[in-house]
Amino acid sequence: MDDTEYGLFVDWDKMETGGQELSPKVLNCTDFQELKQLSRQGYWAKSHSLRAKVYQKLIKEIPCRTVTPDSSVYRDIVGKLVGKRNASTLPLPEFVDDRQVPSYCLNSEGIGAVRKILLCISNQFPDISFCPVLPSLVALLLHYSQDEAECFESVSRILACNDPNRRLVDQTFLAFESSCMTFGDLAGKYCQGPHKLMVAVSEDVLEVYSDWQRWLFGDLPFTYVARLFDVFLVEGYKVLYRVALALLKFFHKVRGGQPMESNNVKEDLQTFVRDIGKSVTPEKLLEKAFAIRLFSRKEIHLLHMANEKALQQKGITVKQKRVKSPARQNVHLAVHAENFKSEIVSVKEMRDIWSWIPERFALCQPLLLYTNQEHGNSLSRFYLHCEGHEPTLLLIKTSNQEVCGAFLSTDWSERRKSGNKLSFFGTGECFVFRLQPEVERYEWVIIKHPELGRVTTATDKEPNSTQEIPNTSDPSNRLSPFLATRHFNLPSKTASMFMAGSTECIIIGGGDGQALYLDSDLNYGRTSHCNTFNNQPLCSETFQIATIEVWGFKDNLNNDERSSALL
Repeated sequence: MDDTEYGLFVDWDKMETGGQELSPKVLNCTDFQELKQLSRQGYWAKSHSLRAKVYQKLIKEIPCRTVTPDSSVYRDIVGKLVGKRNASTLPLPEFVDDRQVPSYCLNSEGIGAVRKILLCISNQFPDISFCPVLPSLVALLLHYSQDEAECFESVSRILACNDPNRRLVDQTFLAFESSCMTFGDLAGKYCQGPHKLMVAVSEDVLEVYSDWQRWLFGDLPFTYVARLFDVFLVEGYKVLYRVALALLKFFHKVRGGQPMESNNVKEDLQTFVRDIGKSVTPEKLLEKAFAIRLFSRKEIHLLHMANEKALQQKGITVKQKRVKSPARQNVHLAVHAENFKSEIVSVKEMRDIWSWIPERFALCQPLLLYTNQEHGNSLSRFYLHCEGHEPTLLLIKTSNQEVCGAFLSTDWSERRKSGNKLSFFGTGECFVFRLQPEVERYEWVIIKHPELGRVTTATDKEPNSTQEIPNTSDPSNRLSPFLATRHFNLPSKTASMFMAGSTECIIIGGGDGQALYLDSDLNYGRTSHCNTFNNQPLCSETFQIATIEVWGFKDNLNNDERSSALL
């Protein structure tokens, strides 16, 4: 068998092998598009030895720090670190978060080797503070390594990647938590049906999504995770989001109609992923993953950075031991029955809305800024109480008991930059919705139809915008087209009419109609289809306002809580 060279740690009775002799042309391939196509097609999945050689080739091409531990380092330190201890009983490093080591198709020697390699990685990478996927990564690569030292070097190169545009493995709790929030953002936008189910059956949806990496590296059967890794080494981190979203979609399709207990949804998801072979092939999983029209790699990276910045601002950078992470506690307590009171929506309805908003704002508690019941029906009072807050949530109840609203990403004071001229502003995170008589959310049209927008140069202005793109080398100050529409040169200005305000009216959504129009006295309004959100009327097309509320987002960590979050 040609696989014996890379089969030292493999239990061949558990391993599916095609045994085909394939052309090694892929080893000389330098064209990225061709390599991407071959990886997606599973070209080297049919030969164990060819896959091993491709992995070595791709990993050796990863740009790394100057001093990156290699196989010779492993041979030097493994004896000193392991000593006479039984490899199978070696403790796991703290940064793996008590994660079980998947055995996949490893033999007993291989299972012990995983722990030895993890121990040596912990010794050589002291900066790693949280990396729960690492046991799976080591176990997977050990199937395709000639010896322990080669596997150690491969994993070290992945960890030591220093390409700023190539993110591979989260190595801190902050990065991991930001990834979970980013996955939540993507699930809310690209998996609305599954996301709605998760919100309905779970007490804290972000707690469910915190397992998204575990689904991939831990729960997926070996054949599936190897196919995922084939593509991951070529295309990078974005593939992980794609496949996890596809898993969520298939779970909703296969299990959505069955009753689930809210406290078991995480277990149900885990069971589904482990048994995915009963319903979905690896090919179908990847096909579904690549059919999702995700944001670009840059946009996802910048969204991740925005989430990371929000966590840093709240002092959430280190995982607390033996308790829920601070972010989990915040999300759970964000809309609390004891301290939330609205004349328009119930606690459950507000929690549903909270599940729609970007994760970095879902860490905050709702704060009532304005209500006509207390502050009067006046647009000037509306601005007085709302300006200085970003983002805001607008809720409206009509005299017919219909309920609708909008999530508005930008401070209302932005309207002043156009002087007395009514001008649109805001970003692609804005959305409109109705709650009564039925629930429906309408997001920016470009999320579902990205072909309507194209990225402009750094000196272009967004139609109807008063600002130019910041020209800075600091990526944390650059927003993605999703987070700031002024990066777009849109064929139609009506695709970016998010929010506008003057002394005469408020308008949300534009182009061939307005999603919401409110008059200067906040007594009457109208709603219709508009191009920006491609929405249906949110209530009766002309309506009288009974109650209007505007909610802001309050940081719900006090100073004592902020200190305790940092260990």
